[in-house]
Amino acid sequence: MTEPPYRRIAADIAGRIARGDLAAGDRVPSTRQIVSRYGVAMATATKVLAELRRMGLVRAAPGVGTVVVAPARRSRRPVVPEPQRDVVVRTAVEIADMEGLGGLSMRRLAAELGSATMSLYRHIADKEELLLLMMDRVFAANPPPDPAPDGWRARVEAICRRQWAMYRRHPWLAQAVSFTRPLPAPHAMAHTEWTMQSLDGHGLDQETLFVAAVTMANYVRGTAVSLEAEAQARHETGITETQWMETQQARLQAAVADGRMPIMREYVTGTEHEFSLDLLLEFGLQRLLDGLELQIAATSG
Repeated sequence: MTEPPYRRIAADIAGRIARGDLAAGDRVPSTRQIVSRYGVAMATATKVLAELRRMGLVRAAPGVGTVVVAPARRSRRPVVPEPQRDVVVRTAVEIADMEGLGGLSMRRLAAELGSATMSLYRHIADKEELLLLMMDRVFAANPPPDPAPDGWRARVEAICRRQWAMYRRHPWLAQAVSFTRPLPAPHAMAHTEWTMQSLDGHGLDQETLFVAAVTMANYVRGTAVSLEAEAQARHETGITETQWMETQQARLQAAVADGRMPIMREYVTGTEHEFSLDLLLEFGLQRLLDGLELQIAATSG
């Protein structure tokens, strides 16, 4: 019988590892690189990496990619026919951290666990429930600050910064969180409750308390939406967002050269400027807090 494409590609990469072309710690091709290099579908590329993991040749390195393991550490993952729900959810979070939501599927998860895909449905109803449990697990690991800082503004700022750090560690999370069709994750709801309690007692009605708390969370989440794409781009190209911006200077200057955007031209051609998602988060967060401060002052006054 003809060998499946994913096994043929996995064997090719395994051969490179055996020859030393890919040494311990080196990144193996990502799913997108496999798609481009071998002309296969994304699903096939995902199965290639799963097969290499099954062979014990590679592992997921958060923030880096899929890397070759040292020879002494190469051993086949034991088969777990019916993994417990907590193991399933934890593994799903690890895959999403490494490969984004696009790399996560029930089949991919089962391959990582060394179990049959159908066995997962003993613990997880569907992909939506899996996302809900993943989100809740991450929020549970990042509870509101305790002890809480003094003052409503410091408290709200603290919870927003905690959420930003959480999105930084789990870039996929911003894509999973929705404020139009929210999944009821109890530990995420606890963040909203904590923010509402921080604002309570300053003359705001319940409707305003809720809208204010959700607005703050949505602002942080909205800024974080770009994190997964940036993480993927960094994995694919090996360069940071700052380094990428440096490569675009000639194009930026050409775009404003005709003088139709004089303020942008002055900015682009002037002294070096700092620009990052962290900067955008900080600027917008302080302006939102300023607005809440004005509203609270008007209500209590």
